[in-house]
Formats: sequence, structure tokens, C-alpha cells
Amino acid sequence: MQRASHHDLRAQFRALLASNSCYHTASVFDPMAARIAADLGFEVGILGGSVASLQVLAAPDFALITLSEFVEQATRIGRVSRLPVIADADHGYGNALNVMRTVVELERAGIAALTIEDTLLPAQFGRKSTDLISIDEGVGKIRAALEARVDPDLAIIARTHAGVLAVDEVIRRTQAYQAAGADAICIVGVEDFDHLEQISAALSIPLMLVTYGNPKLRDNERLASLGVRIVVNGHAAYFAAIKATYDCLREQRGAQSSDLSATELTHTYTQPEDYIVWAEEFMNVKE
Repeated sequence: MQRASHHDLRAQFRALLASNSCYHTASVFDPMAARIAADLGFEVGILGGSVASLQVLAAPDFALITLSEFVEQATRIGRVSRLPVIADADHGYGNALNVMRTVVELERAGIAALTIEDTLLPAQFGRKSTDLISIDEGVGKIRAALEARVDPDLAIIARTHAGVLAVDEVIRRTQAYQAAGADAICIVGVEDFDHLEQISAALSIPLMLVTYGNPKLRDNERLASLGVRIVVNGHAAYFAAIKATYDCLREQRGAQSSDLSATELTHTYTQPEDYIVWAEEFMNVKE
């Protein structure tokens, strides 16, 4: 079976960023998924933080998974992967010093690139899950990530949320991360091509978009022309696996068929209501 070193896979990812094309990620949540994605010809994969939380903890995406748990899964994938894999490293599992530890561990795991976002995580009680840290703190995390990496081909990607900020603020943030040395900018919440054009015109490094299949952003050539090199449409493969597991086990038990969707099943079995109650009870601090 064809093999590639971690450094070679990082070089492959760098070549994608330097190209004039736009590539769509495969959701690779375990070693088998990574092998399947490579065999099908995907150029790049992504290990999502939300998917890792589901797979390791059967828990909702409330920043509950620890760095060590995430790294364990990344390491399993890194042992067999024949395509470069991006790690969704959330907020770096803490402050800038935690970010340095995160980079060290994910680099050892064989990851080709990782995203560090400026979301305020874990979310404080009663606050939106899309609250952002200050630009200065975000810049500090990117600088710390760059300092911590050993292989210069490991790509550090700064991530922010364009759906919760005015476009001028998005530009200000992303330009600051670019100036700090980020290798690319990952943006969530872009509404359409007009929105994207305003942001991309202010930047000179490659872009990565998390679109969740937004139909207003489905023109690959236009995306490429605006500097978008990587697109994350979501993690449909893992949710399909949840649905298939449920249907298979129901059939084995002789139960009647069910029309529950993968989203409904995920909500049922991650039990988010329990976490909401616990947050109310233990995190609602009165100052």
C-alpha cells in the first residue's frame, strides 16, 4: 500500500494552498474513513472537533473533549493516512500557552494543518456560543502556534466567524491574523459571493471556507478565483454512519423501521438537554 511521510503530506497540503484550484474536504473521523477518502481520490481530509466529540464522548459540541482525547484520534488517523488531514483544533484547548501544547501534540500525531479559532470557548453560561475573544488575544494564539511548530510545512490556519461580525470587523480581524503569520484564513458564516468578495479583496493569503453546503457558494471556479483553496461542506459521512448503525441494530432486534433522521438521532443520543440543565445548575454564577 502506498505510504507517505507526515512531512510529505504537509508538503502536499502546502501545494494545495499554493494552487489556483479549490478543493473539498472529506470528513475523516477514523483510520478507515481516511483510507476510503484517499482511495476515492480526495485531496484533503478534515477531522472535525464536533465529530470527534460525538465519536469519543457521544456528547454534543460543547467543548467537552480534551486535547489528549482529540490527539489520540488524530494519531490513529495519522498512522494510516495517505492524504493530508486538517485538524479542527477549536480554540487550541485554552489560552496561547495551551495552543502551543496543542500544536506540538497534533504535529506529532501527523496532522498536515490545523485551525485555531477566535471563539470564546468553552462558552460562558448565558452567552452565545459564537462570542469571540479580542483580536489581540487571537493574534497571540496564532503567534504562539507558529512558535510551537517544528516542521515549517505544518500549516497554521486562523479561523473566525463572519456571520456574527460586520464585514469591516471581519476584515480587521483576518488582516491581523494574516499579519501575525497565519498560513491561511478559515472563515465560517460567509453568506454569499458578495460577502466573500469584500473579505477576500482585503487578504493576500489562501482562504478556507466552512460552508455547510451553502447553495449560494457552490461555484468552484468562482471560489478559486477569490482565493478559496479549501471548502468544508460538513461531516455528512459520519452522520450517515450514525443513521446506518441505528437502522442496522433496529433490524437485528426485529424492531419496526424508523424514519428518524441522522440529526434527530444525534440529538437523541447526545442528550444535550442534560448538559443544558447542568450548565444552569453549576455555571450560572451571580456576581
